Amino acid sequence: MRVAVIGGTGLIGSRVVGDLRAAGHDAVPHSLSTGVDVVSGRGLAEAVAGADTVVNLTNSPAFDESSASFFQASMDNALAASDKAGVRHFVILSIVGAEKVPDLAYYRAKVLQERVLEAGPVPYSIVRATQFMEFIDAVLSWTADGDTVRLPRTPLQPIAAADVARFVAEVAAGEPLNGIVNVAGPGVHPLDELGRITLDSADDGRSVVTDDRAGLFSAVPGDVLTAPGDARIAPTAYADWLS
Repeated sequence: MRVAVIGGTGLIGSRVVGDLRAAGHDAVPHSLSTGVDVVSGRGLAEAVAGADTVVNLTNSPAFDESSASFFQASMDNALAASDKAGVRHFVILSIVGAEKVPDLAYYRAKVLQERVLEAGPVPYSIVRATQFMEFIDAVLSWTADGDTVRLPRTPLQPIAAADVARFVAEVAAGEPLNGIVNVAGPGVHPLDELGRITLDSADDGRSVVTDDRAGLFSAVPGDVLTAPGDARIAPTAYADWLS
């Protein structure tokens, strides 16, 4: 099977390419660095030519209101090129519970991306993942101030990027779901607890202050970002990933 992986040089994309190749598929990475611009459409026709499946892992350069226009343009262009090329399966990566966090512009934009795909001309699959373990350090940096990090108690169920990539590669190699599969890590942790675990493991002297009004995740209601009952659970625990 020939798979065009757009955004195939990034954190998830590079791993998806590796996993697909290891399984015997012809996976080709595409990105801005290889001359493919999903917003303008430049290079897309050439990237998807001859592909059985397209995996679109490109991401908005910003997490504000502008992310909606990115996902609208990128999906419109990629789907049009894929339809013209006769692609039989189109896969994207989204976020578990995204539609339940309307106060966050980026989450609204990811829901828009899903809707564009669902209404498009190509059979599809949507892989929804929980927050990546690799992003926890960045989350801590958003509300760090001197020797303290302020974090809400928002429940998260982090998943390792390598596990996400394996799920995406598996879905890409299969038949279109024309629906959603949810994937998550094995453990649920309040974000403030994750912060403490992370800082302790790095011998970081900063302390975590629980503040349910701090940072982006303070806008998340309840446990909507944790795995629903039908989710596939990855094997890598956060403590094991840290070590």
